[in-house]
Amino acid sequence: MSSTNARSSERMIHQDFICRIRFSNALPPPPNPPKLLDIPNTGLASGQYTTPGFASRLAREQPLNIEADGELGMPLDLVGMPGVFDGDESSIQAPAQQPPIHPHDKLLLRPISALGKPKVAEANVSFLRRTEYISSITPSKRSDPGNARALLAKAKKPIRRAPEAAADSPQVIKRKIDRGFEIAEADLKDPKRVKHPSKKNLKLVDARPFIPDLDAFPDSGAYVTIKFLNNPVPSSSKYDRRLLTGLFRPIERTPAEEAEFQAALEAHEWDPQNVPKPQNLINYEFYTTGSGHAADSFRRKFDIDNPDRESEDLYTHQTDTGGCFQFIRRRAYETAQETELDHTRKYEEEILLWTNDDETYPNQKAVYYYPVMQKSTIGPQRRKNIARTARNESRADPDEKVDQLDITVEDPTEEMRDAMKRYKEHPLGWEQDEEEAEEAAATQQDADAEGDVEQRPRADSEDRDAEGDDE
Repeated sequence: MSSTNARSSERMIHQDFICRIRFSNALPPPPNPPKLLDIPNTGLASGQYTTPGFASRLAREQPLNIEADGELGMPLDLVGMPGVFDGDESSIQAPAQQPPIHPHDKLLLRPISALGKPKVAEANVSFLRRTEYISSITPSKRSDPGNARALLAKAKKPIRRAPEAAADSPQVIKRKIDRGFEIAEADLKDPKRVKHPSKKNLKLVDARPFIPDLDAFPDSGAYVTIKFLNNPVPSSSKYDRRLLTGLFRPIERTPAEEAEFQAALEAHEWDPQNVPKPQNLINYEFYTTGSGHAADSFRRKFDIDNPDRESEDLYTHQTDTGGCFQFIRRRAYETAQETELDHTRKYEEEILLWTNDDETYPNQKAVYYYPVMQKSTIGPQRRKNIARTARNESRADPDEKVDQLDITVEDPTEEMRDAMKRYKEHPLGWEQDEEEAEEAAATQQDADAEGDVEQRPRADSEDRDAEGDDE
């Protein structure tokens, strides 16, 4: 009896059967084809086949089966690259200016930190915030809730401002240009308003406008500057005034050189990305007067303000046709470097300046500037060019080599005056405007012709034929 009560007093604990459950995790087949490996038979008892390092060691010991030729898969053919065998490696080098990146490729150039999902900007606010009123009226502690109409009358209406235009919009650019002219006009009237940006102790002594000299535009629309690499005349202690009136006579290319240039230009037009555009370099013959006095007379002949510019006494030599200036050939030069611009960019690289103190009409006291559309740097011809020129001259007519020029100054023709007048009205060029006008006129003529064909009335014979058919 006592034993039964003792067992009944013990606590009964329910216990389930616990076992380890394993799931199958079969690996997918390898992507590479099977390969027979020579594995040493160490037996299953060693346990090396079941360790991860066993497969890693096999992968390190097996070489990669990559068949590469002698050029490593990138054959280089230098035959089609221009100038490689002459020492010019520009066609196989990277361009000096990096080409623009395509918008589709910009995503590939993102840094590693920018990859992944974009992070939402966390608001740096606390959990508890003060009460914020949306209305523009600040509630007072002693406000009368019944006087709502008075509060609304005192409330300030928000001022609606029009959105500002972009900085590169035509309206903003025009406004800034007009503002610049207004400031310049005010500074000219009161020079004391002009202040130096950094040196406060400096004072303005004289001010004059900076304007283009449209009356002095040549028939080409711009000027050409030529710089010598060395002194073209014998060195002396005084400046040689003959350099102010020097003349350049272009040397024509030989048929072989012209054919070579045209071939290079066609290659560039066929593949402009890989083949650079050939430079149209020109060789010159340089001529000067025999003395400084002749150079001064030549300059006086060109001076439109000189009252004696029409006098025949200014000519230094006389010929059968009349007076002239004689220019003697000094030597031949070749272009070492040349920069050629168009009419829209002729004010960006370099300009010529002239200060005028004469206030008589039509001039005014100002600084005039002139555009430059071509800059050339010339030097004496090299020996190989001199030898080539000598061979060409020996084969050509000996009269083509000019050792002396007889120059007569005449007024410009009507065609040149017309071109100068057009560039005065259109400083940035008028050829493009005329081409666009001609294209528009041709389009309009085609449209009118089509309209005439569609709306052309029938002739009397056609009406008679139609009536006969009806009968």
